[in-house]
Amino acid sequence: MNIAITDGALLMPPAFSEGLDVWARGDGTPGSDSYEGRAEAALVSNDGDFGTCLELTKTQSTQKLRYMGQTPIYPGVYLRVRARVKAFAGNLPSVRIAGWAGDANGAAVNGITTFGDEVSLDTHGEVVEVSAVVGVGSRSGVSMAWGAVPVYGHFGLDLVGASGGTVRIDDIVIEDVTSAFLGDTVALVDVRDHGAVGDGVTDDSAAFEAADAAADGRTVVVGEGTYHLAGSVTFESEVEFRGTVTMPRDAILTLKQNFDLPSYIDAFGDDVEAFKRAFQSLLNNSGHESLDLCGRRVALDAPLDMQAAVPNRTTYATRRVIRNGQFDASESAGWDTEVTTSAGTYNPSNPYTLTNVANAANIAVGALVEGAGVGREVYVQAVNVGTQSVTLSVPLYDAEGTQSFTFRRFKYLLDFSGFNSLSKMVLEDIEFRCSGHASAVMIAPAGLIFHVKDSFFTFPKDRGITSIGNGCQGMLVDRCQFLSNESPELVQNRTSIALNSNANDIKLRNNRIMHFRHAAIIAGRGSIISGNHWFGGDEANDGVRLGGLIFTQTNPKTTVTGNYIDNYSIEWGNEHDPAPEHSNEYSFGGLSIIGNIFTSMDAAPWFRFIVIRPHGAGHFLNSLSVTGNVFRTVSGNIDRVEMVDTSFAELDFSRSFNVVFDNNTFNGVDVQTRNPLIVEHEEATAASTWSIDGAPYLPFGGRARTVVSAMPEGPLTNDSGGVRFVAPYADVEQGPNGDQVHLVWPEPVRGTVQLTMRMDRPI
Repeated sequence: MNIAITDGALLMPPAFSEGLDVWARGDGTPGSDSYEGRAEAALVSNDGDFGTCLELTKTQSTQKLRYMGQTPIYPGVYLRVRARVKAFAGNLPSVRIAGWAGDANGAAVNGITTFGDEVSLDTHGEVVEVSAVVGVGSRSGVSMAWGAVPVYGHFGLDLVGASGGTVRIDDIVIEDVTSAFLGDTVALVDVRDHGAVGDGVTDDSAAFEAADAAADGRTVVVGEGTYHLAGSVTFESEVEFRGTVTMPRDAILTLKQNFDLPSYIDAFGDDVEAFKRAFQSLLNNSGHESLDLCGRRVALDAPLDMQAAVPNRTTYATRRVIRNGQFDASESAGWDTEVTTSAGTYNPSNPYTLTNVANAANIAVGALVEGAGVGREVYVQAVNVGTQSVTLSVPLYDAEGTQSFTFRRFKYLLDFSGFNSLSKMVLEDIEFRCSGHASAVMIAPAGLIFHVKDSFFTFPKDRGITSIGNGCQGMLVDRCQFLSNESPELVQNRTSIALNSNANDIKLRNNRIMHFRHAAIIAGRGSIISGNHWFGGDEANDGVRLGGLIFTQTNPKTTVTGNYIDNYSIEWGNEHDPAPEHSNEYSFGGLSIIGNIFTSMDAAPWFRFIVIRPHGAGHFLNSLSVTGNVFRTVSGNIDRVEMVDTSFAELDFSRSFNVVFDNNTFNGVDVQTRNPLIVEHEEATAASTWSIDGAPYLPFGGRARTVVSAMPEGPLTNDSGGVRFVAPYADVEQGPNGDQVHLVWPEPVRGTVQLTMRMDRPI
């Protein structure tokens, strides 16, 4: 590039022979005295080396010679000012190229270098060349780096040193030498050519913006150095970082053409800071919906506070994606669980709040709450220090009054809890390498449609995905692997949980969850859980098996379909109910368990695949479907597949209705539960009342509430062998446990009957 050619810029000053009235004795600014008619200056027309030249006698300590015309200074353009000089007589001075810098208003620009290196004139008659390069950028070989403020200069030279000598000066040359700095990188625009200093202190924001504006399809290059950007900078052009940048936390760097983590790592020189800055830009830039980590690994020694990375956002509701990379927890004290114990008061009429909490300021948002009458996966959603109160993620089932609570704050690789609300956040194709040091992801307390897919949760210390409020509303978890750090432990000794949810409408689909204490604790309603494989066994014979999928509401309105449930049970209770006794509400119903594979190995005979655990009296079954499932045991039978855990309360089986437990397959199960239940009963001696047992085959040990049909198989006869054509009526809920049906005949008969009974009322 040569601006004299491309832009028609006038660079060369006139020859001295054209007159000295444009050559100033001072800075060259308007009003400067010229050398025209001065005794110390004369034109020489026949010098043997220079031809016509200027002869100048040094009369001042610094004798200035400046062209009074304005030579333009352009970003990205480098000018060389040079002159040939020789000492003619008298004392021998030194000479240097010099200039005066003016801004757009004609004022002098101070604080910059305005002269080049000095060259000594050591011998009379010896010709020396003196030169200097001037330009905006601080580049190697640039003597006068003026930055972006000057727009023109008055150039010439200075005579310094001893006075009284006379020198002769050939015509001064100003030429465009930009090509010497571009070399083979003409497609690049260097921020230094637009005034960037790169000293880590000077604000280079304006220079970065100017370079981007000048790029016009070319790549902007950030040369070696540390560039401080005091404000936000957006690159519309592609940018290549060879140096690094620093910015205050509230300033945003946006790279529109190469918005990916490697580019931010190049920019900031640190993986963690780079990810924070890229995420900050993701939530402040409408030009990109996703941040590609490009397979890069981000090593963490402490949690990433995702909201702190974006200080101007506490809520966000536009779809954003983080994809294709790895977060790796290094061993560090930064992952240590914070444990606080404080007294607090719970009133079931204010079910989401602890009041009068001592030292509330010490309790962290996102802490797990433990105490008497506290269910599993209860978290601190908010803390109000002023009112000494704590907002809970879900209610407590039996904690009325004042007691001491323990608050455990686990540490997460990605912690979104600082957001008030976060919606449509997607984590895709990411491995969370917790390595037993950290938990993986904590969701914001509010928001919609948090989506995690095609990701690995590898060895979380405590939790995989944690919801501390309603930020899991509509959450999607698809095709993920949750690999426990506790595989060698016995089931009863494990403490980690793959995930939990509190809000409605979550979808767990096609995930694999291995060896956690619990796979998923679901507090909301309207869930679809399909195609998953979760398994939780150990090496113990007759080993303990726990709940893999746990529902904490009586009416979850949920389908569990097509899952492989291995050495886990489905546990169903109401441990997040502040009034766990049945009142005017739906009881245990609204759950369909359809077409799943249930497997156990080396489990104790008392293990059950489906467990109902009411936490208060008066509850009953009202719409439950368990159909088309395969129940199989390996290395030992179990007694049956279902039970009621009466640790807190029993079910009221006199109120059961609309329960279907049918078309299931049983292998290695002693009692094959069915409802409706078909019983073949043979009465060997004529009797007018036949007592027919539903136990132990009615589900959950329920009562025989309904007789659908009673059909004799073969003739009914009296004691004399006479065939009797008689019909019975049925008395239901007979016997001490109400699990018998009495068929009452109009006369004593004997024979065989096929009787279909139910433990519920179908409507």
